[in-house]
Amino acid sequence: MSDLFDSRFRLQRRSVDDIAINFCIGGQGPPLLLLHGFPQAHVIWHRVAPLLAQQFTLVMPDLRGYGDSARPESDADHAAYSKRAMAADVVHLMQALGFDAFFVCGHDRGGRVAHRLALDWPQMVRQLVLLDISPTRTMYERTNMDFARLYYHWFFLIQPAPLPERLIAADPSFYLRTKLGGWGAKGLDVFDPRAIAEYERCFALPGAVHAMCEDYRASASIDLEHDRTDAGQKIACSLHVVWGERGVVHRVFTPISDWQEKCALPVTGRPLPCGHYIAEELPDALAAELRAFLTV
Repeated sequence: MSDLFDSRFRLQRRSVDDIAINFCIGGQGPPLLLLHGFPQAHVIWHRVAPLLAQQFTLVMPDLRGYGDSARPESDADHAAYSKRAMAADVVHLMQALGFDAFFVCGHDRGGRVAHRLALDWPQMVRQLVLLDISPTRTMYERTNMDFARLYYHWFFLIQPAPLPERLIAADPSFYLRTKLGGWGAKGLDVFDPRAIAEYERCFALPGAVHAMCEDYRASASIDLEHDRTDAGQKIACSLHVVWGERGVVHRVFTPISDWQEKCALPVTGRPLPCGHYIAEELPDALAAELRAFLTV
């Protein structure tokens, strides 16, 4: 167990649909599922979790392909890393833990999993919080020079294997640190060195980079197919969006109106004075947002 989490939290591993999911759990109160993004793992919540442990039972998994969770084989359609498959993992994990309905907060890739979860399993999501994203389809369809330059990895990681995998393998730590440092408001200084060490450890595990590439390849293919098929379906629960005013989403997109197109209810939210990594840059502010919104 990482020393980033105190004794209220415990690390567990559970097989759901033959996929081993690593997760951290702790706290008391109604369940809150926290989903991390790229290129990280459940450790992103280490500063927020202690602030929420008195109000919520926190479940913080490593998404499939990330951290210490399983990395299933993929094929040409990338379905193994679709957001539908990732959402099913965490839904079945929550059910196995005895939670039939729960709050959800997702950052980055985890936010895209959370979006699909809310569409495929609407009866299970009580309220939804998304961090520093606009909808995947919206972001692809509105790609311009600013977005392509600032989020070049969206287009690099989807290239056919093994091109991105082999290029990243030349110096994986350099690539990881460059991505982490490039999206934070203060570079790598916003991260606890122990968290960076954990991200580096997970990034270097066999098959990790390939799995992350497959996540992005799925987003540019099968996930878009699912989104287009479900274009008329709305998120049924209330949604709150938080993003960094020093980040790419704030600069290039309009999160409130972007998400309002996807929702049955009005969308609330606001930017915070930070970059992309809200949970590690402004944990107190994020915890306050979650406590104020997740009230049902």
